[in-house]
Order: sequence, then structure tokens, then C-alpha cells
Amino acid sequence: MRPPLLRLAVAALAVLVLALPARAAFETRAKAAYVIDQSTGTVLLEKNAQQPLPPASMSKLMTLNMLFEALHDGRVTLQTRFSVSERAKAMGGSTMFLNERDRPTVEELIQGIIVMSGNDACVVVAEGLAGTEEAFARLMTERAQALGMENSTFANASGWPHPNQRMSMKDLAILAQRLIDEFPEYYGYFSEREFPFDGRAPQNRFNRNPLLGLGIGADGLKTGHTSEAGYGLVGSALQAGRRVTFVISGLDTAEQRAEEAERIVNWAFRQFVQRKILREGQRLAETGVWLGEIEQVSLVVPADIEMLLPAVVREDVEAEITYRSPVIAPIAEGQELGELVINRPELAPVRVPLVAERAVARGGFVPRLRTAAQVLMRRFGVQDAGL
Repeated sequence: MRPPLLRLAVAALAVLVLALPARAAFETRAKAAYVIDQSTGTVLLEKNAQQPLPPASMSKLMTLNMLFEALHDGRVTLQTRFSVSERAKAMGGSTMFLNERDRPTVEELIQGIIVMSGNDACVVVAEGLAGTEEAFARLMTERAQALGMENSTFANASGWPHPNQRMSMKDLAILAQRLIDEFPEYYGYFSEREFPFDGRAPQNRFNRNPLLGLGIGADGLKTGHTSEAGYGLVGSALQAGRRVTFVISGLDTAEQRAEEAERIVNWAFRQFVQRKILREGQRLAETGVWLGEIEQVSLVVPADIEMLLPAVVREDVEAEITYRSPVIAPIAEGQELGELVINRPELAPVRVPLVAERAVARGGFVPRLRTAAQVLMRRFGVQDAGL
């Protein structure tokens, strides 16, 4: 039997939802962008988000991920010292000015990569973990694929321009969320605004993230710039328990990058609100039960449902319930029997499983006899006489 499709009018959710619909469209100057409300998993903005693009120094986040994983599984500690090769010393661009006599600690290298964007530090990490930068780049690509970063390939550890150094904005967001969620003990390094490292690079000791210190909750992650990639930023901010993570690329100047990043953070926090719209155990429908000790069971929400919704009223929120009816007993308490789909203006729909409110055991002789009689009466067009 096909499940009936039952459309709920807004009245079913009106108490909690009616005042919370649509958003104003956001136009970004970035050539590619991806914005996600990390607390709810709601994608707020996509623009060329799955296109593989040159990531510049934003790809250093993958080098850091590999290093954080090595810390997690005990291959290294924050006090482990790495050697510096001639190749690492020769790196151009932004550096820590390391030389072959140095033995920087893992912690110093983390700070050097995040704050100073040290290309030399990236090569030191790559060679220290994999022997060569080429081998490390292959491991980065394999690990990225395993983490669901489908549009990422790596040729080096630093983001130095190369035709095979590519990442999509969505992949960078996946990576940023991982660094935040999986490595909280190291994430604090991303908010450090200065790292002088032995005073060797006084003009390169400041974090390039333009949002740090603005009082908008920004606490990471990494800027990037090359002539090919333009100016980009992987950023994240936390306000009142909500976290927004975003990636932008292809801006023309550092000033544009700073302005666009701040605009995105302000828009994401001011144009959307998070609300609890359904409570655990709330009844939304009933379905018939065949051969059970009772004839109907309620479909309920298994947990409190919080949802991100646009903050400006435009239109109603619609919802649909689909479920099988009848369901053959026995039924377990909490067994999934249906689905609620809530359609939000200009945002992806939210799907919520609906479960049985209580267990229903298989009935004895009388319920089975009643069911058989009902089947026969329906087949021959006889009205139910109250069996």
C-alpha cells in the first residue's frame, strides 16, 4: 500500500514558526563562496562552491589537519622537534626564516603556519611526517578524498602555485569544520594575532586574518593570496552559541577580502535565527496498526528539533508528513514509521523522522479475527458494523 501524503497547513507549526520566514538575497563580490551555519548544518550561500580552484595558502589547513592527526594518534607531540632541509630554507613568499641549524618544535611550526603563513614551516612538516613533500602531497590528496573532499588535489604542502593544487570552497568548509570540531585543543592557535618567533621576521609576525579583534566572534582560520587565486579567506565566527563558517575566494584586494568577510559574518548572524520548533515526543499524526493489540499508534518527534530560519516574514512555512498505513504489528517503541519534511523559504528542506510513540504487541485471536473481517468487508463493499 502506498503511503498517503499528508500536507500540514502552517497552522500546525504556526505557534513557533509563523513569524520566522524569508531572507534578503545576499550578493557577494567573491568569485566563489560557501557559507554554512555550522551549528545546524544549514547552507546559507553557495557560489561556484564545488569548482576546483587554486586555494593559495588556504590549503595550508590541510597540512595542519595532517599534523593535528599525527598529534592525536601520538606520532608526534607539541614538543617534538623537526629538522629543516635546504629545500625548506629556500622557500620564498611568507616564511619563518628557518635555516638548517634550526630544530623548531611542532608547536612553533603550527604557530608559524597559522600566524606567519610560513611556506618553509609547511615543507618542514611535510618532510618530517612523510619524508618528502611529494609523498606528503599524495597523502594529503588521499586523506582529503577519505574525508569527503571530492574536489581537492594537492601537489605541495604550502599552497604554492601549481596546476594540481586545487580545492573547492565546499571542500575548504568541510576541512574547516573538521579542524574546529575534531581538534578543539589546537583550534585556539587560529585566533593568535601575533607570533614573533625569535624576532626573525618582525614584519611577518601578525596574523593576516582581518576579522580577529573586531568583536564579532571571529576566531579562525586562514587567509590566502596568489596572483592566480586572488584574495581569499576561510573564516569562522561564534556568536551566542551559533557558529558560522565561510569560504571566499577571488577578491581583487586585501581590503575587499576584509570587507566581504565582515559583511558575510554580519549577514549570516543577523538575517537568520535559530528556533526550537518541535519538542521531543510531540504527536504529529496517527497510523493504523494491523494485527496489533491496539488499532492505532501515534507518530511523534524523537527529539527536540531546532531549525535555522530566515528572520524577515515573507511567506508561510509548509510541511508534509508521509507514512505507511497501516503498519503490521509488532511495532517497537521509537521505531521509525514516517517522515516530516519542513520546507523553508530559500533554504534546503529539513527532514525529521517520525517514530512510534509506544510499542504495540501482536494481538491475540480477537484482534486477528477483527482484521480478517475488516479485510473481507472492504473487499465485498460491506460497511463496518462495529466489529
